[in-house]
Parts: sequence; structure tokens; C-alpha cells
Amino acid sequence: MSSEASAPQVTVLAGPTSVGKSTLSRYVRETYPQVHFSVSATTRPARPGEVNGEDYLFISDRRFDELLAEDAFLEWAVVHQKYRYGTLTATVEEALSEGKNVLLEIDLQGARQVRAKLRAAQFVFLAPPSFDDLVQRLIGRGTESEEEQQRRLETARIELAAESEFDVTIINDDIERAARELIACMGIELTTNA
Repeated sequence: MSSEASAPQVTVLAGPTSVGKSTLSRYVRETYPQVHFSVSATTRPARPGEVNGEDYLFISDRRFDELLAEDAFLEWAVVHQKYRYGTLTATVEEALSEGKNVLLEIDLQGARQVRAKLRAAQFVFLAPPSFDDLVQRLIGRGTESEEEQQRRLETARIELAAESEFDVTIINDDIERAARELIACMGIELTTNA
């Protein structure tokens, strides 16, 4: 029980667009410092309030191509038929070697790649209370054009259909409760800074 129970693990958090993955990840990062949050690289521009190196590593298409050529990604994908996102293998390996539990917030394509490479990882699907709730969240945040919203909703329907591929589903109807469920899935003691 002692060494195996405390062995660090990778937990993959995925779900449809606008379900609140970033919000939940940010809350976990701020409330549970014992979790190492792996920051993904992306070619998309930063949204208002996002910080390079904290929310994402915002990089150019050219730099993403260089990292691909170096086989530096644990997973990567083109998301919403537009921008590329990826998780750097070295970041995950370094955190695990330091004994940290790693949380990856990624999309469905990336989750499938990680499953193929890290069979022991825990896969958590973050679901909305309803599809209507998801639509309202996407429209409500006002960061995408109407065309982009439609593209994301089409993607969301596909992503929602993949829920059965995951080990656990968490309904994101309350951020604090969802965070506690996620932490419990990771096998971490429910202690906070608060």
C-alpha cells in the first residue's frame, strides 16, 4: 500500500468545448498545489486574461513544426480544424520523476494518443449538465465568432459521444464539487490552502 498508493500518476481531463476544462484546471491549480498542471503548447492566440506559460505556451506554427520534428510531444492535435495543441513529453516526465501527480487538460484526440502511450493514466471526462448548458456557455463567453461557435458545437457533439472511452465522468455543474471529485479520482488527500 505504501509505495504504490503514493506513486505519482498522470490524469487526463478531457471533454467537449466550453464545458469548463480550463476553469476547472485553473481552480485545481490554485486550490490544490500538490497537483502539477501540465501546460499545453498551442498555435492559437491568447484570449483576454490568459498568461503565456501559465494557461498555455503560445508558440508559432514554425516552432510547433520544429517540436514535431523533434518528436517532443506526448500528444498533439489540430483542434476545431484550426489551431494545434500539444503536450510536451519532457514536462510530464520531469514532473513524474519529481514525484508529482500530473494533470493534463487536453482534447479528445490528445486523450486517445495518451491512452495509446500511457495505459496506466487515469482518464476523466468532464461533461456539461446538458447540451443546452454547453451552448449557453459557449455563446456566453463571447470569445468566438458565430462561425467559430458553430464549428465548436459540431465538434462538441462528436466529443460528447466519446464519453464511454473514459474511466470516470464528472458533471461540471459546480466548480468546487467537480474539483473535489477530480482530486479524489487522482487519489490525492482532500486538503486545500483555504
